[in-house]
Amino acid sequence: MAKKDNQQAAPAEDEDFNFIVRIANSDIDGQKRTVIGLQSIKGVGKRVAEIIAKRADVDPAVRIGSLSDEKVKEIEGLVLNFVEYAPDWCINRQNDYETGSDMHLLGNNLDILQKDDINRMKMIRCYRGIRHETRHKVRGQRTRSNGRHGLTMGVSKKKN
Repeated sequence: MAKKDNQQAAPAEDEDFNFIVRIANSDIDGQKRTVIGLQSIKGVGKRVAEIIAKRADVDPAVRIGSLSDEKVKEIEGLVLNFVEYAPDWCINRQNDYETGSDMHLLGNNLDILQKDDINRMKMIRCYRGIRHETRHKVRGQRTRSNGRHGLTMGVSKKKN
């Protein structure tokens, strides 16, 4: 048991170890493995993180805090320019409504554009916009038995 504790504490005792790594305006815990650490950036999932790690030629099992500053800069460049080398199906905003271009959004930009899309749907009164407005299920799920809240919950007994 003592060996495991020493092995886990060893990377933290290294002089060049960074406990917090900053990539794409996100703080990443340096003790996390590379792929898992990249997933803490909003807009980067498991597949995207694996593609970036493979492209940067980094072992996915290595702690992200033990990487050199040059490697971290390279990874940050790959994260920010993901749309240039990624397949179309992997990009999170294809054919943008306003510009028509493909983008891969990260962080707060993802939240802002999602809210804008929902507000646009509400304004044009499309079906999805109305469902968002009334806080119902949007993607065709059942609503008879699931997703109920308010006075519709539970069994109501008839009064005599």
